[in-house]
Amino acid sequence: MPTVLRIRGYRLFFFSLEGNEPPHIHIEKGEATAKIWLQAVEIENNYGFNTREMAQIQRIITENRITLIQSWHDYFN
Repeated sequence: MPTVLRIRGYRLFFFSLEGNEPPHIHIEKGEATAKIWLQAVEIENNYGFNTREMAQIQRIITENRITLIQSWHDYFN
């Protein structure tokens, strides 16, 4: 599980065996987790983050989207 970014208490990471899926990132903070697609910054799933936190997560991902996509391709290619 390579960690790509730590910011504002969130850990953004990939699962090593998910390279066959479209680019996405997993986010965790405490017991809460989410999976976000990177091409259109869409929430795939959310377990434990409230609406305010998800809005903040989407902003973080949007601000770092190019770096996250590049990290995805660097890791899985």
